Amino acid sequence: MTTNSESAVTRSPMDMLRTIFSGRMLVAFVMGFSCGLPLLLTGSVLQAWMREEGVDLSVIGLFALVGLPYTLKFLWAPILDRFALPLFGRRRGWLLLAQLSLMLSLLGFSFTSPSQNPWLLAFVAMMVTFFSASQDIVVDAYRREDLADRELGLGSSMYVNGYRLGMLLAGGGGLILADHMPFSVVYQLMAISVLVGVVTTLLAREPEVAEGTPKTLRSAVIDPFVEYFQRDGAIMFLAFILLYKLGDTMASAITTPFYLDLGFSKTEIGAVVKLFGFWATIAGGFIGGLFILRMGINRALWLFGFLQMASTFGFVLLAHIGHEVAAMAAVVAFENFTGGMGTAAFVGFMGALTDKRFTATQYALLSSLMGVPRVIASAPTGLMAEMMGWSGFFIFCTLIALPGLWILNRFAPLRGSKS
Repeated sequence: MTTNSESAVTRSPMDMLRTIFSGRMLVAFVMGFSCGLPLLLTGSVLQAWMREEGVDLSVIGLFALVGLPYTLKFLWAPILDRFALPLFGRRRGWLLLAQLSLMLSLLGFSFTSPSQNPWLLAFVAMMVTFFSASQDIVVDAYRREDLADRELGLGSSMYVNGYRLGMLLAGGGGLILADHMPFSVVYQLMAISVLVGVVTTLLAREPEVAEGTPKTLRSAVIDPFVEYFQRDGAIMFLAFILLYKLGDTMASAITTPFYLDLGFSKTEIGAVVKLFGFWATIAGGFIGGLFILRMGINRALWLFGFLQMASTFGFVLLAHIGHEVAAMAAVVAFENFTGGMGTAAFVGFMGALTDKRFTATQYALLSSLMGVPRVIASAPTGLMAEMMGWSGFFIFCTLIALPGLWILNRFAPLRGSKS
């Protein structure tokens, strides 16, 4: 079984350079930044503001529910596939509306008080996540429709790296700014930052509309499911999405307690993870995108899958080495580097699975499914580490990646994969 990603592989160095420095890649990067910016503004930054205002911890915990739109975005994705607004086209029209609404919602934080109006704050936060999730839906669809199949891997890596930079600005930058100005002003500045995405949307080209797009809301809801599950290997692809990064996800879910148990200080952990981890992930995403552009998504999935297993096994070695900062830095850098590569290929693969007639709906469904292992499989990791010990647990995380590679061999055999 092949995917759309197999249609072409870039081989000429000049062709690669033209693709890397094309306006399409810049748009993918900036749109990623615009999508990553709001995420922590309703997470860690909002939690810091509420705690500073003396809000009870139980209330702060309940605010995690404002993130539900990110999980449920597939519910209204069919509307964005079915209808087009009068101006700017099928994708850019919805994207501009989502971004402007997101700006207004972020500005709404300026008129709330966590201690005096927690319910109003919750409403504003829910509006931010709703319009942020809507932006994610349209950007994912836009990227799939704007990029050629061979460009999806690099485009996805650009998007993911932009997303992480947006999170860094909002999370790290927002908290730093909050030490020097009120949180209300911080949110105003973050709202202004959304203008980067607005300007990009206005200047970007509108993708061509594929033939056979839904003409009724019913077809927009039902046809994406029917089209997908009529394919050969439909269930197999879903299983692959669930399992490919399972070991990597489980291992990274509980690394902080692991480092602490080895005797690393919180300062050492923070410095190494931020300094080595973040930039290694950025580098891995970009270099992974170049590999995909050169060899195609399927072969890249094989290479990155084995590298992810090797990086997970690095935690086993660290468990035996113990409290050694240089060893920790090497393990963290390698794990984040390979994780960035794997994510680039993974996101590109999901994009290649979608039918351009139903891009928004199918991608929203697949990306929601992608988050299942992060939530469900991460839950028992603490118990497993207690029962197996750290070395045994990370050996298990290394081996649990094999089922995903076995499924990959079903539709892209290691020896026969040309893309």
